[in-house]
Amino acid sequence: MTIFEKTSTARNDQVTNVDEKHVVQGEINAQQLSIRLGTGISEFEAVQAVDFKIGAGEFVCLLGPSGCGKSTLLGALAGHITPASGVLTVDGQKINGPSPERGMVFQHHTLFPWVDVLDNVAFGLKMRGVNKAERRAKAMDMLHQVGLQDVANRWPSQLSGGMQQRVEIARVLINKPRLLLMDEPFGALDAQTRLKMQQLLLDIWSRIRTTLVFVTHDIDEALFLADRILVMSPRPGRIIEDLPVEFARPRRTELVTTPEFMRLKRHCLELLNHEEGRQLPRLSPLGLPPEKRIAV
Repeated sequence: MTIFEKTSTARNDQVTNVDEKHVVQGEINAQQLSIRLGTGISEFEAVQAVDFKIGAGEFVCLLGPSGCGKSTLLGALAGHITPASGVLTVDGQKINGPSPERGMVFQHHTLFPWVDVLDNVAFGLKMRGVNKAERRAKAMDMLHQVGLQDVANRWPSQLSGGMQQRVEIARVLINKPRLLLMDEPFGALDAQTRLKMQQLLLDIWSRIRTTLVFVTHDIDEALFLADRILVMSPRPGRIIEDLPVEFARPRRTELVTTPEFMRLKRHCLELLNHEEGRQLPRLSPLGLPPEKRIAV
């Protein structure tokens, strides 16, 4: 049986062999959070006075049109971007810069091409001073969890796009982060591989139950994955609806053809089209590159 064919148990029974302290961590609180990017005449408001809470262990999608501030908000959660005003905390502590407790997965992998898959996954533990035998054993365990134990000694360039992203996820999760932050991680994959990756992600999350914030502009993806969807307006990004997604877990592909799924999809389309806004360049979670700065 492949990892994609595994069947998860009911949501409340899925946490096994996980440190209890880790399970209860990862609560996010944002109050009147605004983020400005650029400098001088190029400065603009990317996110405007948003309020939201995300409970520990929740899977929440940020859904909105391109350029609405989804990735900017994710960058603030990662600690790469400093808000202009408001409050942003994790477990009651203000975010002050990046941390391995807030792991980030981008659309394109950031694996080291000169290091094999096993040592890529073990890199975070190496930086923390874990001895070689222990970190390689833990890295192999993570590769088992993403179904890639057989490619541990390959180079990243020898893997498919989907496999590279699975290694990237394993490299982040080996640090046992309180938050897993994902910026359209499957956006560059073909449709079939993307669906398999969504199923794999749900399988992994059902076992580790870290808080997961997932950026997407794909309504089907958000509805299939999330406990809740925070729908954002065109820039400056505001949260226009906090939409609960109450489909039972585990979720299967047949869900996307059900009447209730289609009803929620139509509702999301209406929300995204409720006000006009021109499409603006998509931001990186690291901020706006200097060559892309614009005046608005």
